[in-house]
Amino acid sequence: MGRDVDRAAFSREDRVRYRQKVRRCLDVFALMLDDFGFDADRPMTGLEIELNLVDPSAEPAMRNEEILAAIADPLFQTELGQFNLELNANPRLISGAGFTDYERGLLGSLSRAGERAARSDTRIVLVGILPTLTERHLVADNLSTNERYRVLNDQIVGARGEDIELDIRGVERLRTHTDSIAPEAACTSLQFHLQVAPDSFADYWNASQAIAGAQVAVGANSPFLYGRQLWAETRIALFEQATDTRPDELKAQGVRPRVWFGERWITSIFDLFEENVRYFPPLLPICETEDPVEVLHAGGVPELAELRLHNGTVYRWNRPVYDIMNGRPHLRVENRVLPAGPTVVDMLANAAFYFGLARGLAEADRPIWSQLTFSSAEENFHAAARRGMDAVLHWPRLGEVPVTGLVLDVLLPIAAEGLDGFGVAPAERDRLLGIIEQRCRTGRNGAVWQTATVWAAERQGGLDRRAALHHMVQRYAELQGTNEPVHTWPID
Repeated sequence: MGRDVDRAAFSREDRVRYRQKVRRCLDVFALMLDDFGFDADRPMTGLEIELNLVDPSAEPAMRNEEILAAIADPLFQTELGQFNLELNANPRLISGAGFTDYERGLLGSLSRAGERAARSDTRIVLVGILPTLTERHLVADNLSTNERYRVLNDQIVGARGEDIELDIRGVERLRTHTDSIAPEAACTSLQFHLQVAPDSFADYWNASQAIAGAQVAVGANSPFLYGRQLWAETRIALFEQATDTRPDELKAQGVRPRVWFGERWITSIFDLFEENVRYFPPLLPICETEDPVEVLHAGGVPELAELRLHNGTVYRWNRPVYDIMNGRPHLRVENRVLPAGPTVVDMLANAAFYFGLARGLAEADRPIWSQLTFSSAEENFHAAARRGMDAVLHWPRLGEVPVTGLVLDVLLPIAAEGLDGFGVAPAERDRLLGIIEQRCRTGRNGAVWQTATVWAAERQGGLDRRAALHHMVQRYAELQGTNEPVHTWPID
């Protein structure tokens, strides 16, 4: 939900009008899917990276407005917390040396931003959850000043009608309450966008759901929150709980959560937008002046602003996207399961694994979703978030299998074939998928490195947990600057 909001309160009439407009947009969208010319000739990809700002002692730096002004680059935007920024890479084709182009662009943008942040004694860190965050940091006063975040907070907390409970049981346990959505700001993610044709969207979305567990297991990078070691990818549990609009009674009634894996394989992108309208009341009932029916009948491209805004307040781990570029509409899968970091090259390895695997499975002769139950895909996702590289996942014809073996023996060859289908240069393919392979062979991703470094600082260095976390974040930031993949980082 990236648009600005200039209203703090909504009337009953606003909500009724918005609901009617969303349904009108949905009807128009159905007509467009039947016979409209969507842009799908050369499928583009995109990346979004959420960033953390830290001060010289590795504490979160509540300075995003100041740093954003200093960076003065439209690729950077605010995010939920004052210690967050977001970097949007320019969309690209990944054929040929597309990944190298991404790498060069991201390193350049981050280097320039880092230089400007350094003038304010601030450093940029790419990590799923900043390990030095505490409860005193994640409060409403530290939300970004953009009014849309305040309004979203008020709507979510108001819909729930009571404090939000966080209860995450991992290696250790965290149980606390919050009166705002500020803890969500701890969840800094890496998001992939993949443009697809309408008639193949369902295949790519289903494939993305099926591989979410494997993605999270090898890419986990969020083991600490509020000083406790929780899940390998704690970000999953935190995001699900920190934006939950349901009190216990609605949970017991089976009301769907707004952070949602889903509940079934789909046959069309329409299924997802229709579920949004059917299951989720509006959070931000803001209507635009466009009549999408009139625009469509006049031969134009409807913005469908209300449908898109509503979609932006339903936080699927794989989200459908309708967008318009250069006057032509297109559809994208937005893959949201992964954390930021540890390095640019690690993130691009994750990208290559996702894009290749999604294509390889979407175009397979026998669809994976015809062999894997949806509930198994969801169970894989949460098992991977809890256990990371140690997860055991269910896979057709293999049964229960360690994720590292599944990736090495089954998924990496499929990903390589998918990247070949995109026309990725073989050297690019092998370099990036080789990083995923080595993570599996060494058993080390970002979460493993973080926990091992903290344990070493505690047991060998004699530091308490708080000091060990600060030491680890400072060392993490140093190694991140090398752009060497995390499986090669020393534990010291």
